[in-house]
Amino acid sequence: MDTKQKLPLKSKISYGLGAVGKDMVYMLSASYVLYYFQDVLGVSAVAMGVILLAARIFDAFNDPIMGVVVAKTKTRWGKFRPWLLIGTLTNAVVLFLMFSCPPTLDAGGLVAYAAVTYILWGVTYTMMDIPYWSMIPAFTEGGKEREGLTTLARSCAGVGSALITVATVMAVQFLGNAFGGSNAKEIEILGFKWFSAIVAVLFIVFTILTCVNVKEKSTAEMKTVSVGQMFKALLRNDQALAIVLAIVLINSSIYITSNLVIYFFKYDFGGTEWFSSYTLFNIFGGAMQILSMMVLYPVLRNAVKLSNTKIFYICLTMSMVGYAVLLVLAFLGMGNVFVLFIPGFLIFAASGLLNILTTIFLANTVDYGELKNGSRDESVIFSLQTFVVKLASGIAAFVASICLSINKLQEGTEVSEADKLVDWSLNVSASARTGLRLTMTVIPIVVLVTAILWFRKKYILTDEKVEEIAAQVKALHAGEEQ
Repeated sequence: MDTKQKLPLKSKISYGLGAVGKDMVYMLSASYVLYYFQDVLGVSAVAMGVILLAARIFDAFNDPIMGVVVAKTKTRWGKFRPWLLIGTLTNAVVLFLMFSCPPTLDAGGLVAYAAVTYILWGVTYTMMDIPYWSMIPAFTEGGKEREGLTTLARSCAGVGSALITVATVMAVQFLGNAFGGSNAKEIEILGFKWFSAIVAVLFIVFTILTCVNVKEKSTAEMKTVSVGQMFKALLRNDQALAIVLAIVLINSSIYITSNLVIYFFKYDFGGTEWFSSYTLFNIFGGAMQILSMMVLYPVLRNAVKLSNTKIFYICLTMSMVGYAVLLVLAFLGMGNVFVLFIPGFLIFAASGLLNILTTIFLANTVDYGELKNGSRDESVIFSLQTFVVKLASGIAAFVASICLSINKLQEGTEVSEADKLVDWSLNVSASARTGLRLTMTVIPIVVLVTAILWFRKKYILTDEKVEEIAAQVKALHAGEEQ
């Protein structure tokens, strides 16, 4: 590969679009599958928590195996693109099926349907997510080029996540009414079904563009290993394990809040049009998340000249302050959604920056592992990213489900045509509100403090160290070609 040749703009844009579609699908599942099955269809919150967590435990075996499968793949189209396309097509179908659950099923049928479709969704998502992120080290150099592409991809992923966060509730209401929903429950059932169909189609289109326009430039053979050997190799890469655990902690805190924020607006903030306030809050938050990735990160990195590790600590501090402010405002009684923009800015902006930083940190461990262990395991390392993000999602969903069960937060009743607009908060006790507020703020703060202590103790790949390792790897490859 000609390492001096810059990536074409068309390839960068296409790769970014792939991230948009991929994270649209992920965010729809991560943020709304619990709400869809538990609040809309009436599945037990505890049952859903067990399903979501069990699916993530299953992924502990599925994800690493997929990493090895990708590493061993040899086709005329490369290692990554065939699995990227196959995974996208199957995941899009499963996504639609997951949000098209027949509401006439009995309680056992609903639980079984949720379990089967969600596990299948996780398996098929892994099929495309691992090859997508594994392409970064495969066709970029370490240092600035990789950091630039990672920043672009993560920014685009943030756009995809933000689009879902902003649009889902209002789109569900619109589509549910358009397709003939006669009461609040029917509106949400039909709305989620057809909104998931739209997201699935966009996902397929964006991935096809990625596969067509992003060429795999690396011709280096990727060493394949057994599952047992792979885990041993990962255990030897102490920096990969350090950042992996940090990702689990950070994402768990973020996903606990993202799972519960819709319940916060529906059952605590209240109002007959709570979904409008929820959407407005998410529009602001999504904008802050995107701007933090596209504007704030470059400013902190290039203008202020802060290291990635310093930005990382700033982000974690911003998040904790944001959760604390949100808790205080909730207990003071907030009647205006604009007041919530204060903690929203701190939490969403930090989340956007952390999306970039954790991916950069993980990508840097590939070069580190090559120097330390003598093998370059892109797919192995990035299979961990897929697994830990989904593991964090499962842990967060389980915590959220326990909160919902203890506090008895569930719609649970049919709503007549005359009662489409209901202030659900009127039927929620003060103790239930308190439990919801504490779960979505205090627990994330505790988890983030743990992440800071762990990262500070274990992670050693400073910017200077990364540049040094990249130079050593480049020299090593040059020597092998001679």
